[in-house]
Amino acid sequence: MRQNQAEPCPPVLRRRNAGPLAGSLALLVVLTLPWSGCADASREDDLEEPITIFAAASTTEVLTEVLDALTTGSAVTCRTSFLASSTLARQIDQGAGADIFLSANADWMDWLAERGRIQPDSRRDLLRNELVLIAPRDRVFEVRIAPEATFADDFTGRLALADPDHVPAGIYARQALEALGWWSRLEPRIVRAADVRDALRFVETAQADAGIVYRTDAVASDRVAVVAAIPAELHDPIRYPVALTVRADPRAGELLDRLASPAAAAIFARYGFTPLQSAASAP
Repeated sequence: MRQNQAEPCPPVLRRRNAGPLAGSLALLVVLTLPWSGCADASREDDLEEPITIFAAASTTEVLTEVLDALTTGSAVTCRTSFLASSTLARQIDQGAGADIFLSANADWMDWLAERGRIQPDSRRDLLRNELVLIAPRDRVFEVRIAPEATFADDFTGRLALADPDHVPAGIYARQALEALGWWSRLEPRIVRAADVRDALRFVETAQADAGIVYRTDAVASDRVAVVAAIPAELHDPIRYPVALTVRADPRAGELLDRLASPAAAAIFARYGFTPLQSAASAP
């Protein structure tokens, strides 16, 4: 466990060996969900405040589609902000009005739980993901992911990672590189990105010669190719916990349950995520 001294970073972030609110990208999504007590969308004076979902950047496209797929019946408005889990957790800690938080790792959810910012009984692991090594589609190379492989010596380009000190995708990537014995040799050539989508963009635009991202990010892009999968045993399990915040709108609980429904699980799976058992079996 590595100590971080400055607040509002979490007090500890797991490794294998081991101010003002930030701006957010807000997408306004209108849901029409068949919930009891929802307002009639045709009566403006009855419309309620939107349910606000803070979600890891790697879930941008899939969560948007999941929310769209849940539209039927009376109208509920949702606001979604997709950024690095670390950024979103800090925002929630500083008072941002989120109702639901979907994180790309347990550390930031644990940090919020320790600070009393989430409802612990609402927490569940929703999804699983995996890491891959990517390269620009027109610059693919061969590599073997094993401690005895010579990639760390042979690779002379720039390697894009999400911030390995704070962002889940980067933390997992560093764990894997340390387990392989490659970290110290590759670190001088690492390009640190704000989040996993920024790491993907560095490779898409050839500002980096390779990158480590989630498989779901790689398959969402037609400008990169997967060079190799990163074995799961090299890093902590990549699980996405979700929970209600302590200030959540009462309606948010039903939305949280619907994110774990079979209909939602099917969409998550189509984007390359692995819905966990609680998600696949929820009513």
